[in-house]
Amino acid sequence: MAARTNWAGNVVYRASALARPSTVDELQQLVATTPRLTALGSRHSFSTIADTDADQVTLSDLPPLFEIDTDRRVVRVAAGSTHSQVAAGLEARGWALGNLASLPHISTAGAVATGTHGSGTRNPSLAQAVVGLDVVRADGSLARVDAATPDDALDVHRVALGALGVVTAVELAIEPTFHVATTVSLDLPWDAVLEHFDVVVADGYSVSLFTSFDDRGARQVWVKHRLGETAPTVDLVALGARPADGPVHPGENDPAGVTEQGGVPGPWSERLPHFRSSFTPSTGAEIQAEYLVPAGSAVAALQALRPLRSVFEPILIAAEVRTIAPDTAWLAPSSGRQSVGLHFTFRRDADAVAAAVERIEDVLAPFDPRPHWGKVAAMDPERLHAAYPRLSDFAAVARDLDPTGRFRNAYLARVLA
Repeated sequence: MAARTNWAGNVVYRASALARPSTVDELQQLVATTPRLTALGSRHSFSTIADTDADQVTLSDLPPLFEIDTDRRVVRVAAGSTHSQVAAGLEARGWALGNLASLPHISTAGAVATGTHGSGTRNPSLAQAVVGLDVVRADGSLARVDAATPDDALDVHRVALGALGVVTAVELAIEPTFHVATTVSLDLPWDAVLEHFDVVVADGYSVSLFTSFDDRGARQVWVKHRLGETAPTVDLVALGARPADGPVHPGENDPAGVTEQGGVPGPWSERLPHFRSSFTPSTGAEIQAEYLVPAGSAVAALQALRPLRSVFEPILIAAEVRTIAPDTAWLAPSSGRQSVGLHFTFRRDADAVAAAVERIEDVLAPFDPRPHWGKVAAMDPERLHAAYPRLSDFAAVARDLDPTGRFRNAYLARVLA
């Protein structure tokens, strides 16, 4: 049998079996009778968060679920649904999520569990949209968690790393549909990036800067304007950039795979992601790392990273800079603070990436970085606990809810130590 891997191929799963329950009842029975079990989502995590030397379970065969409560402005979806499936269903009915990640192909529960985010100074991570969820506990019972559950349970469960149970359904806050237009500018000089950073990243509903940390500065600036709101006012051309004369890809792939640019309005579901759901996302053979720093430290962090140009040059495909509003989830990388994400997409050279990640973490150390749970990182447990103030509290909750370690794998054993 061929080895099973994550989407990018940098993690080979060691699990001896992959269970495919077809009902929630079957899942409950499976959890109750399996000594150790790790849930597997859409396999888009670059870390070993879904790896295990025991058994894995996928929710892909569970019945579909898509229910809209218009009075509460909530959609209830199957945990294994991808964001592209949820977005298409909502848009067809005149509703929307407030934001999406750059890849719409990721599973809803997996994105939430790892603190995945999009961009926008007013937009928190995708987990903040969660208003309720159903989770199978270690004893096989099915629990409901929402705002009425005591002891901050919802904020504990929003970003739970798979440590508290297997999520079967997620409820997300929704709003009426809206339209977005994306414009792209090229080669914004470093001086302009650093001097005008705050106004540039706030000049759209969602803004992304792409750089290689070379002399081109921000080689691409994507501004996604929500129609009906104030149009962008920063003249990037006056700051030294030039308008793109056609669609561009942030990495090295054919731009046919990106969502429409050129200022053409379209539904939120077809503009907020960077990549079309009908195309294979990004490059595939890659490894990603990301660190979120306080927004006030972003310019200094970018300046500190620039001397690593020689480290990046052989392996960096693209680095993306995005903003994230504060979250309330205990383990969200943007929990409790306005943040800027520094995201790195590397070629799939594990040794070179591991060395680069260590250099990145050393350089960013003065800026209180928090690693993204679904990306590669080198931080030891001591540094993780310093970065995430509620990590010890979360670990205590995990021990209470899973005293025998049924959901514990090597990744969780390390980060929750």
